Amino acid sequence: MLQGIITPVSIISGLGLLFGLGLAYVSKKFEVKEDERITAARELLPGANCGACGYSGCDGFAEAVVTGNAELTGCSVGGSALAIGLGKLLGKDISEADMANKVARILCGGDKEKSKLKYEYYGISNCSAAASLHGGPSACNYGCLGMGDCARVCPFDAIVVKNGLACVIASLCTGCGKCIEACPKGIIKLVPPEKQYTVRCNNPQRGKFVIGVCKVGCIGCRKCSKVCESGAITNDGFVARINPQLCINCGKCIEVCPNHVINKYPVYKKDIPAAANE
Repeated sequence: MLQGIITPVSIISGLGLLFGLGLAYVSKKFEVKEDERITAARELLPGANCGACGYSGCDGFAEAVVTGNAELTGCSVGGSALAIGLGKLLGKDISEADMANKVARILCGGDKEKSKLKYEYYGISNCSAAASLHGGPSACNYGCLGMGDCARVCPFDAIVVKNGLACVIASLCTGCGKCIEACPKGIIKLVPPEKQYTVRCNNPQRGKFVIGVCKVGCIGCRKCSKVCESGAITNDGFVARINPQLCINCGKCIEVCPNHVINKYPVYKKDIPAAANE
C-alpha cells in the first residue's frame, strides 16, 4: 500500500521538477533585459513623483526619456541641470533655449477690492463649478475667480490665493503647467523668469466696459506699445500683450500705463525666496 502512495507522489514530484526546469529555461531564454540607462536616468531624477512631466511618476518618465518618448526637459523640477545630465547619459545635445526654465504668471490683478461682482455665489469653492454658472460671480468674465483650483493642483505649493486673487510664489514655481490646465479662465501663462514685465489683464473688451467691471483692467490706450522700442507689445482686441521673446526689460511700458496694469516681477532665483506676485 505504501508503494502505491509513493509511486504517484514521485511521478508528480518529477513532473513538477521537470516543469520548473522548463519554465526557468524559457524565462532565461526569452528574458527581456531592462535598459541600464533607465536605472541610471531614474537615479538622476529628483524623486518628487509629482506627475508634472505627464507620467505617473519618476519611473515612468525615466523609461520614456530613455526610449525617446519624452523630452530631456520634461522634468520641470530637475530643471536645466537634470536636462544636461540626461543629455550626457543618452548622448544627446541640448541647447540653452531648450533648457530655459519658465514660471507661471497670473494675467489678472483684480482682487476683491478692485473687481466687481455680478452676483453672490454660494456654491462649492471651485473655479470650474463657479465658471459654469454664467461665467462665474465676477463681473469680469475674463478675470480670476479666486477659488484656488490652480493652488490645489500645484505640487509645490507655489500658488496662494490672496484677497480673492491667485498669486504665484516665484521661488517655488517650477513651471510644470498644471495650474494652466486647471484654470477655467485661461489666465495663467508660462514665461521665462528673467522677463520681468507682465500685463495683468486678460479682458479684450473696449476700455469703457473693462473699467466698468475692474479698477485695474487694461483700457487699450496703446501707450505701452507706442513706447516699446523692441516691438514686444501688441494688442489682442483691446488688451495689451507682451511677447517675452522680444521684451528687453526696459520698463518704459510700466511708466506710461495710466491704469497700472503692467507689473514688474523680480528676476527669478530658486535659491532666494521671492514674494508672491502682487
